[in-house]
Amino acid sequence: MTAPTRKEAVARPVRRGPADPVRALMHRHRELCAHAVDPLDIAAGLEAYGVTDRTAARFRHRDVFSLAEELYARVPRAEADGGGPAGPEPVSRARGVRGALQLLPGAVCAAAVAALAAVEPSTPLVRPAVAVAGVVLVALALRLAVRTGPLRARGAGPWSLWVCWTVGYAVHGDWLLAELLSGGPDLPLRPQAVVATAVALACAVAPAAWCARWFAVRGRRGLAASCRLAELATRIRPLLLAATALFLVALVALLTGTAAVLGGAGAMDLTAAAALGMLLFLARLLAVHGFPGAAAAGLASAAALEALAPALVLIARLPGLTPAGAPVAALIRVAGPAAVPALACAAAALGLLVYGLRALTGAWAHSPSVPAEADRP
Repeated sequence: MTAPTRKEAVARPVRRGPADPVRALMHRHRELCAHAVDPLDIAAGLEAYGVTDRTAARFRHRDVFSLAEELYARVPRAEADGGGPAGPEPVSRARGVRGALQLLPGAVCAAAVAALAAVEPSTPLVRPAVAVAGVVLVALALRLAVRTGPLRARGAGPWSLWVCWTVGYAVHGDWLLAELLSGGPDLPLRPQAVVATAVALACAVAPAAWCARWFAVRGRRGLAASCRLAELATRIRPLLLAATALFLVALVALLTGTAAVLGGAGAMDLTAAAALGMLLFLARLLAVHGFPGAAAAGLASAAALEALAPALVLIARLPGLTPAGAPVAALIRVAGPAAVPALACAAAALGLLVYGLRALTGAWAHSPSVPAEADRP
């Protein structure tokens, strides 16, 4: 068959439809286009609203990026609310303040541990007061560290309870499980904390922020250099694996150092703390890039698995339900109490990593001007 001539092509009836199919899209997403910094922001927003390369073909474009370029060229830019761009000095000063805030949790936690160690054991009322004050100050420092900079989440998520549970279990869970298996806990309660784990996790906020920023900057560059969504995915997946590996190396170094200085942490304790640190990092990374629901689900699953172990031990005390606690008892005989949080956090972290390898390859995950997870279809 021969190709139709130009006259034959012109003579054919034109498919009915608007002469300018992009105009309707311009009106529908005018706010997105007017406030976009560059075409990449529009491409990210369009993908967040469900526009794919196949959809772009209906608007006579080869892909979403080409469609975004036309929208960016045709929609006038909105006036900026403030003045001109900030100079390098204010930007560097702001980064310095954020860096100090990210170091604050580790410093406060170390100071609290030192203050608690300085209190005489003969003063039973002072030690709990110092411990509670230290926990409150560390929580405030953590809140300041994650509300600014690379760890600032794009949307709200119900993860606070799950973070408190998983961290609390990492510090006191081994003691609680051992007490339950031995028939306790006995009154008065004398909880024992894994101090090295608490200090290492607090100090890990700084490398977590650095790795998150490293991933965000290079993800943005990958978005700028990609012409198709498939190409963007091939660029983002190695970046996510590299950022995760970098944080794991930093976390293991912190855990080893604090264990050497403070003591009281075995190999399985370090493994459990490393698994929890990876879980918290991946959950926060997903929240930063617009997936707070997935982050909360991963933390909640780890908390549920950790709560299941002491629950089974308590259920085994009921008449006729003794075998319920056998799996937990067998696991602790083989690997110790820290095996429970190690398995729970490692499984949840692996699930978030697999989810992130798919979810974080979208263009809207690397643009600051896209809808949050709750607003996306």
